[in-house]
Amino acid sequence: MTATINSLRSGACWFLRGFRLVMAPGVKRYVAAPLVINVLLFAGVLLTGGMAVYELILWLQSGVPAWLEWLTWLLWPLYIIAALLVLFYVASLVANVVAAPFMGPLAAAVEAHLSGKLPPKQQRGKLLFLRNALPAVISEIYKLVYFAACALPLLLLFVIPGLNALAPLLWLLFGAWMLAREYLDPPLGNHDLSFRQQGSIIGRYRWAALGFGGAASIANTVPLLNFCILPVAVAGAAAMVNEGMLAEKELTA
Repeated sequence: MTATINSLRSGACWFLRGFRLVMAPGVKRYVAAPLVINVLLFAGVLLTGGMAVYELILWLQSGVPAWLEWLTWLLWPLYIIAALLVLFYVASLVANVVAAPFMGPLAAAVEAHLSGKLPPKQQRGKLLFLRNALPAVISEIYKLVYFAACALPLLLLFVIPGLNALAPLLWLLFGAWMLAREYLDPPLGNHDLSFRQQGSIIGRYRWAALGFGGAASIANTVPLLNFCILPVAVAGAAAMVNEGMLAEKELTA
């Protein structure tokens, strides 16, 4: 069974299942908060960033000789595409930190829907939610540090002749891996697994994780659709843990 679930296709399929799971009975009420947070942050970052990019382009145009002004108009699409990619990525990171306290309960609701029982760390009730809020945010900050430590060496590859040809592919793979770790953290954390323990488990299902993260990466580039990816991806990740990793009995306390 491991070979079947540990594939790019199975990982992508679990991500797509998240679209149905967020509408399941007992799950929908946990979707509103992260969805609103995501929409507000994306809208705010896009509005602020879009104005900044517009001002930057005007500044660049003011310093270009008249006979080269036509070149600045060719650069507009490149500036806009690059800015959107950066803004969407920054907004995603911020949204994950702000919405972190809501992700554990959402993942627990999905697991309860699929298996009929809540995971060990989650119970319904405000007190437990408040007690888990701070550790969830700290976990997100820890993941940002992990991301920075891994991303810097990859960024250096872009300026090394010869190796820079591989840099874009490696960056895409790294991005898919990080998204998988990001969205699998809430359901795995509900089983009292530390970030390091999660890495060991996800490593055993690396192909499924890359398929999941790759599908999430593609979805995050689609305008409007990316607003709802956060709860959808966490729901899909909860199904992956419950039906894949837990079904294989690979989780350990």
